[in-house]
Amino acid sequence: MTVTDISTPQMMLPHRLPECGNARLLMFAMRRMGAHGLDDARAAHCLLTAFGQNFRRPLVLLRAMMADLASHTSATIAIAPCCCARMTASEGALLAILARVETRQESARLLMADLLGTRRVDSVLASVAAVAVAFADEGRPIC
Repeated sequence: MTVTDISTPQMMLPHRLPECGNARLLMFAMRRMGAHGLDDARAAHCLLTAFGQNFRRPLVLLRAMMADLASHTSATIAIAPCCCARMTASEGALLAILARVETRQESARLLMADLLGTRRVDSVLASVAAVAVAFADEGRPIC
């Protein structure tokens, strides 16, 4: 039997932050809301700065997505601190879902089912798709 040491940063945080600035922006806001609540002022401010006067739609939809994720999961969705330059496996999966929810829906559905630990993911997937579309409509597609 092999024992794996999960205390190393590469095991706890297996993914690097994405190169895409839009995905980094989204990751920061998700981490802030996940750690400090849906009404976190810094998350709102970063979206206001990025989107200007059109920040409300992405902000409200992101809040709804985070609430849906929290209420529909049967597993733990691990998030790293905002200052961390690496991502957890859950964060990596969530960004992958956001990037492919419009183009590869079945793949996104399977990833979401794995992330949430349940087969009924349609409502959460709709929230994720709304966030992805809101970012893309404002010229900030998640890649």
